[in-house]
Amino acid sequence: MINKISIIGAGRVGESCAQMLAAQKLSKHITLIDLDDKYAKGVALDIQETSPIYEFDSVLKGSSDMSAIKGSGIVIITAGLPRKPGMDRSDVLAANIAIIDSVMDGVIEHAPDSFVIMVTNPVDVLTYYSLKKSKWPRNRIIGQAGVLDSMRMSSFIAMETHYSVNDIQALVLGGHGDTMVPLPRFTTIGGIPITELLSTDAIDKIIQRTRDGGAEILNLKQKSSAYDAPGAAVAAMVESIVHSKNRLLPCISMLEGEYNQRDIAIGVPVVLGSDGIEEIVELKLSQAEQKLFDYSANSIRELTNEIKNIKVT
Repeated sequence: MINKISIIGAGRVGESCAQMLAAQKLSKHITLIDLDDKYAKGVALDIQETSPIYEFDSVLKGSSDMSAIKGSGIVIITAGLPRKPGMDRSDVLAANIAIIDSVMDGVIEHAPDSFVIMVTNPVDVLTYYSLKKSKWPRNRIIGQAGVLDSMRMSSFIAMETHYSVNDIQALVLGGHGDTMVPLPRFTTIGGIPITELLSTDAIDKIIQRTRDGGAEILNLKQKSSAYDAPGAAVAAMVESIVHSKNRLLPCISMLEGEYNQRDIAIGVPVVLGSDGIEEIVELKLSQAEQKLFDYSANSIRELTNEIKNIKVT
């Protein structure tokens, strides 16, 4: 158990993260930061009152003061303008870059030794921005995307095949959005590639539904985007860091030549342990897979270049 984890943004994703971190006993102290001080305190108290059922001793606090994150070993950033139906993740870039700029000022000042897990969209670009702004090594700022996308793909495979999801491992690389790169060749059921168990048409439908996973939930809910699955994805990442599990998980990392890409934050398989990103695992992609990955990288790079035209105040 780590001593303290802070979550910036006490909205639905932040609240879901906090509940799961507490229930899994991953931190002694959990702090939620939000612009609305009373709301943050209310969320913290609501979760605290679940402790008799989940049997955790974590102490939750809410605040609007960024200095409350002092001493955090991990900072999770969920703050930002959420998507609305019909919006793409890139549509919230201008608003969220300003929010993340301010948030990172606080993190750098009050939790300079922390690991940062970025959740706010567009997560690829904001992970890149946070790394550049902080000048921290790439192992310490990690974007959450591939874990969530792979969870969705695994769920859809289980729904299609009726096999236990416990035996399914999916792998999704690339950007978090329409250009993500689900890899059927590395996706298995009980160790057997899905290419041996499902038709090409079935796999293509699963891939498309995975790409549309967030939008599907948003269109169904209308009033909110997904928050339980993202919260679970973040909890899996935190658990691997806190307990030094060295799990191989697809996360957003800055690349320095891996996968023939440089100076870009994108989803790749990484080993998550006590030092954050312990290793980037470079798979031997086929020509077709590399082409899809490069296309995804180019889309992220185009969006990253837009940062230069956004005036952050």
